[in-house]
Amino acid sequence: MNAMEFPWLTAIIALPLVAALAIPLIPDKEGRTVRWYGLGVAFADFALMIYTFWYKYDFQSSTLQLIENYPWVPQLGLHWAVGVDGLSMPLVLLTGLINTLAIFAAWKVTNKPRLFYGLMLAMYSAQLGVFVAQDLLLFFLMWEIELVPVYLLISIWGGQNRRYAATKFILYTAAASIFILVAGFALVFSGDTVTFDMATLGMKEYPKALELLVYAGFLIAFGVKLPIFPLHTWLPDAHGEASAPGSMILAGVLLKMGGYALIRINVEMLPNAHVYFAPVLAILGVVNIVYGACCAFAQTNLKRRLAYSSIAHMGFVLIGIASYTELGISGAVLQMVSHGLIAASLFFLSGVTYDRTHTLMMDKMGGIAKVMPKTFALFTAGSMASLALPGMSGFVGELMVFLGIATSDVYSSSFKVVVVLLSAVGVILTPIYLLSMLRQVFYGNQNKDLHLDAVISDVKPRELFITACLLLPIIGIGFYPKLVTQTYDVKAVELAAHARQVLPVVAHQQPSSLYSRIFTAPTLASSQIENLVNISK
Repeated sequence: MNAMEFPWLTAIIALPLVAALAIPLIPDKEGRTVRWYGLGVAFADFALMIYTFWYKYDFQSSTLQLIENYPWVPQLGLHWAVGVDGLSMPLVLLTGLINTLAIFAAWKVTNKPRLFYGLMLAMYSAQLGVFVAQDLLLFFLMWEIELVPVYLLISIWGGQNRRYAATKFILYTAAASIFILVAGFALVFSGDTVTFDMATLGMKEYPKALELLVYAGFLIAFGVKLPIFPLHTWLPDAHGEASAPGSMILAGVLLKMGGYALIRINVEMLPNAHVYFAPVLAILGVVNIVYGACCAFAQTNLKRRLAYSSIAHMGFVLIGIASYTELGISGAVLQMVSHGLIAASLFFLSGVTYDRTHTLMMDKMGGIAKVMPKTFALFTAGSMASLALPGMSGFVGELMVFLGIATSDVYSSSFKVVVVLLSAVGVILTPIYLLSMLRQVFYGNQNKDLHLDAVISDVKPRELFITACLLLPIIGIGFYPKLVTQTYDVKAVELAAHARQVLPVVAHQQPSSLYSRIFTAPTLASSQIENLVNISK
């Protein structure tokens, strides 16, 4: 980095954390000043991101930009190394938007407001650090720092079973972090060079067995966060007990950290092992889609139904990552951005509904549309986006993933047909359980115990503003996907080419054992193998 250049990324990461440390010094007894302070800091950081990427970022470049690299703890080889590219930049902006709106959504928090807003800002900073870290140890530290605020936000400001949900969350995620640490050190100390720099680690040559084991370790760790079946069971409990702002961040940002890490580390740094695991990712993606949709049917708790819906939608990310096509990888990134916006809006609206009815059990609701027509309209719009209605961002993301896997020349026709058909089953189930949810909550017989006509008010201006800030980009991306895809198109092409460059070598060396005996479905045509081998030579 040029000594005269301003450290934009460091400022973006540090601003929320430094501001959080200053909260105890703010004179405020009732929390009003603190909440304005927290919102102002979050908005200022989001504005700084927009300015930085608009004036300092080149959308036509696939390389890392705004790179900053400073020795931090030389004895450990730890560097403050950060940078952004087409993969991380849209997720950084998503993090800024969701966290800013989540802080605004927490306007009524009166229990320990200093601690609450301090944790929100600290978590904001750590999430940004995960997406821009280019040092593996720094990535791990940011990943860990983010866990503590989430645990406290659930355990202190959650529902009746908040301690159980928070404990389950921290046990799952902390155990998963061990796999990141062990797998990371295996990469660092492999070979003659000891380094934590992720670009250097990606260029190392690893023994085949080691690379496969490391890939599996990272897959387990990131699979917990995504989440991937059967590592998903913490998510419905966490969503069911977290407050609305906490659920917005859980669904809008935290799940995306798992998908981002799979692409950044598993695909980009371990492409040889990805050849073996890609079909597994596609199969797990199908399982996520069908399993999540089926489990959503069985939920009577509004937020738990939405949580299982998130599990299903994350399955498309796995299939896109496994596709080996630019379109599939681009669809996976778009699906992460799209689902972050959609899920945040739905979980926020579920919190709005809970504030009026004081229940999340759908069988105890009913008839709310009569007294909350605006809330019903907004909830319907969010649900339409989630079920991939054309004109909404969810439709574009899922369509790109479908086309990406269907046009992939890496897999056999039978394998692609099975993946596409089973995924389509999940797509068909999604509108059924979402429309059923709308019917149970907003239609039907009124629950007399709710006293709907007497105490329930419709969505207020602050709540309408938050929802609009999420729905407008959802609709905008739906009609003009280039709003997002142009930020990472070049990077998606590079990622697909990088992943595919090892295919000819592996397929030429072990066409039978790899593509027939182990996975049976994925194949490369012999002519395709010869062409790719010649290119690689």
